[in-house]
Formats: sequence, structure tokens, C-alpha cells
Amino acid sequence: MDETTETADWYDPAATTFGDRLTGAREAAGLDVEGLAERLGVKVKTIRGWEGDRTEPRANRVSMLAGILNVSLVWLMTGVGKGPATTETPRDGEMLEEVGRLAREAAGLTDRLRMLETRLRARLEEDR
Repeated sequence: MDETTETADWYDPAATTFGDRLTGAREAAGLDVEGLAERLGVKVKTIRGWEGDRTEPRANRVSMLAGILNVSLVWLMTGVGKGPATTETPRDGEMLEEVGRLAREAAGLTDRLRMLETRLRARLEEDR
């Protein structure tokens, strides 16, 4: 089965919206909404707005999305051109999920470390 046939299984270029293509490309890349928002530096609410076609990203964000999701900018905007690769194996998806999980854990640890440092600095200031 070639890429065109596989891609056609999940979307019709004539009927899809930007949000549909974004959602499909994100899923094909093995990212959840939270992971994409983190990588792009926006809020989860922002991604959901784009995927739901309630809002549209600025041009610089569309370009970043195309790079992160490994699709062409033209495809993301129009549905014509290089869409998501569909050759990912289940194992690749599992590894991407693990990377996302570890990144979220690292972010949580960073937040905890920052809070602990703030408390320690405050305590040291009190002792002066």
C-alpha cells in the first residue's frame, strides 16, 4: 500500500479543514495535544482551538507546526503535498509516547526543584 492510499484512509483532501489536518498529523507523529503544545510553546487550549477550527495560528506557528509534525507547509494549509508519513511502526509510537512521558516528568521535576530552591533561599534570607 503506498503513502497516498494510506493517507486517504483518514482524510479526504476536499473535505478536510486545517484543524482536521493538524489533528491527523499530530496523531501520525505520535504526539498528544499536551506534547504538541509543550513543543510549540503554546497552551493546550490554543492547540484545541486550532484543531477545532475555532481559531487559526499565525504564519510563524504554522511553519513551526509543519516542521514539528514533519509535513509540508502547503499540505498543512491546503491538503496538497507531503502529508504525514504513515510508515511508523507501533514500536515507534511507543517510543514517542515514552519520550513525551519523560519530558513531562522532567518538567514536573524542574518545577519542584524551582519551588524547593525558592523556599531554601527564603529560609536563608530569614537567617541573615
